[in-house]
Amino acid sequence: MRPKELKHWTTGVAHLLSLPAGRARLLGLAQWLQQICHVDHFVLFVYEGNHRPLALFDTFPADKRHVYVEDYQVGPYLLDPFYLACTRNQAPGLWRLRQFAPDHFYLGEYYVTYYQQTGLTEEIAFFVDLADGAKAVLSLMRSACSPAYSRDEMQLLDCAQGVVEQVVGEAWEQRRAHQPRPAQDLDYKIRETFEQFGAHLLTAREQEVVQMLLRGHSSASVAEHLAISPGTVKIHRKNIYAKLGIGSQSELLGLLVRDLAGQREASIDPVLRTAI
Repeated sequence: MRPKELKHWTTGVAHLLSLPAGRARLLGLAQWLQQICHVDHFVLFVYEGNHRPLALFDTFPADKRHVYVEDYQVGPYLLDPFYLACTRNQAPGLWRLRQFAPDHFYLGEYYVTYYQQTGLTEEIAFFVDLADGAKAVLSLMRSACSPAYSRDEMQLLDCAQGVVEQVVGEAWEQRRAHQPRPAQDLDYKIRETFEQFGAHLLTAREQEVVQMLLRGHSSASVAEHLAISPGTVKIHRKNIYAKLGIGSQSELLGLLVRDLAGQREASIDPVLRTAI
């Protein structure tokens, strides 16, 4: 880095850290990262235990925020590769979504429903460890009109990890001090609903297959993870669709989303019909 570039970099950091902790500094962080490379949208989620994701900050317009924050928090986050990486205690650092995505993730209904409809095609994220086992994920998203993040851009962004950790950590501490988390009864029920989805109609093995299919695994990947043959997966899939009265994976996701949202439409949801 040349002296002029280094001065610009350090001046930017100094200005950023002079801003009040919280939203002002998070917005400053987004603007500072924009000096490194172009980013279309930022969103910062905190994942803590069985709580639903907490959105600390985002730059979405209202229509995209409805999908990427509000709808996401209802339950589809349980299918998100970044969320699942947090549950596996992923190390801090800068990661691409595709590093964690199952083999058919980009062909699956979750991707089609929660990415393509808003025109976003690539997502990378800073993972940050927080107090008491919580994890923060600051996502940097690009739309279809922008190129993928290059190797050089990833290397430059990786140098910002320390600054990101400080700003995000302080924002989280401020949030905890002023707005303590509510009881997690509803949050627990959301996770439990996903884990028990179809329990009244499906076998335990079929439930495992459903969860993996919804998360973007191909039949071959499901077979490998469950140590069964692809032919057996195909049979399970056929039986699952028959028991649930559906004919496609999009309908399967629709049942799950309606279940998670608490829309008790027994006439179109056989899972809920048997549960009531």
